[in-house]
Amino acid sequence: MAIKDAALNALLEPAIAAMGFELWGVERVSQGKHSRLVVYIDSPEGVTVDHCAEVSRQVSAILDVEDPIPGQYRLEVSSPGMDRPLFTLEQFERYRGHVVTLRLRAPFDGRRKFKGLLAGIDNDEVLLHLDGEEYCFPIDGIEQARVVPQFDT
Repeated sequence: MAIKDAALNALLEPAIAAMGFELWGVERVSQGKHSRLVVYIDSPEGVTVDHCAEVSRQVSAILDVEDPIPGQYRLEVSSPGMDRPLFTLEQFERYRGHVVTLRLRAPFDGRRKFKGLLAGIDNDEVLLHLDGEEYCFPIDGIEQARVVPQFDT
């Protein structure tokens, strides 16, 4: 979740905001020697490939100077997309009423993966309706969360 990358978010957010984009979140994906740093940007007008390239150049320059991440990694700048990851309580609140998937850091009731209707937030907990029950998950216990795209048929 975004909490572990708070320092990285604080480093990148002002430059990304100055370019007219919202820093949606930062995700570090370890893949052995080939780690990735994914920076998600968003805008009410949408995000194009050219926008991602422009932000990538700026973020790359900041990361080269500040060097906040040890080791090698590949930088990717992307739109969050329709199946957007959720990083903050504010983002969970924005997507209240949508179906989401959650993967927890530790099992709850013998499982780590949940899919249900996002009912909102309560203090630092995410409320999820699932199988006629309401579950409360502390945001610190959520490893990954994504919006499930809904298509009208």
